[in-house]
Amino acid sequence: MSDKITNVLFLCTGNSARSIMAEALMDRLGGGRFKGYSAGSHPTGQVNVHALALLQSHSFDTGFAASKSWDEFASPGAPVMDFVITVCSDAAAKTCPVWPGHPSSAHWGIPDPADAAGSEDEIRVAFQNAFDRLAKAIANFRKIPLSAMDADQLAARLADIGRRI
Repeated sequence: MSDKITNVLFLCTGNSARSIMAEALMDRLGGGRFKGYSAGSHPTGQVNVHALALLQSHSFDTGFAASKSWDEFASPGAPVMDFVITVCSDAAAKTCPVWPGHPSSAHWGIPDPADAAGSEDEIRVAFQNAFDRLAKAIANFRKIPLSAMDADQLAARLADIGRRI
């Protein structure tokens, strides 16, 4: 059994909601085997208040949460990523930096709850739905026998998770 921690970077455009929630979920659900990170192609500079409230309602410490550029993770000295997962279509369509270590990548499209309109309850439901979908995807991801799969098998599994959420 390996003691290596698997680093997973979640990308979105603004790094204010979905990728932040995914980072928190990976850290919690990863059981010490995975470390989550998040970033955006065009970070908003602040984490969405509804994302913070939702995380806090699920007893997450939100002290980690900051909206940051993906450039931080493509520069020398940054943690080497094993996986890079986009969680919104905007980030998936953009040309990503070349990541040190050439990590596996996948796209898990989740509607942006920050775009939700309506009452406060409707907005909370949109955030909860995104959170639940991310939790399901991450729970499935952590069950993958990473060391038993080649790159093509792993890419297929990651794509399958994205299709099923």
